[in-house]
Amino acid sequence: MPRPILDETHLHPAIRSKVAGHQQAIVQEVMAALKDNEVVVVGMGWNPFPKQACKALDQVRQPYKYLEYGNYLNTWRARNALKMWTGWPTFPMVFVKGVLVGGASELKALIASGELKELLVQTDT
Repeated sequence: MPRPILDETHLHPAIRSKVAGHQQAIVQEVMAALKDNEVVVVGMGWNPFPKQACKALDQVRQPYKYLEYGNYLNTWRARNALKMWTGWPTFPMVFVKGVLVGGASELKALIASGELKELLVQTDT
């Protein structure tokens, strides 16, 4: 079942550009990183889970790009735009070949099962 997203036709024309452009710089930065890196970890300061994801990748010697946006006291509006874009409610957000695979615990499960290696060797179609 696809997640519901309010269709643009249900936005008043006067606010469509405001909605479309809201905090998009951060989203565009992450999208650019996804194009240039096989693995991207998006995190925030003071949160231990992005560090756990990075440590797990370091342990298997998997290169990654880490993007950090603020901490619990700031930058929450920009981070909220990422949550709205992905639908993922927490940090980190871990992407493999442009696909959101979840957070630190989901990444660790992919590593433990061998699926991370499989995802990385798959060719883009």
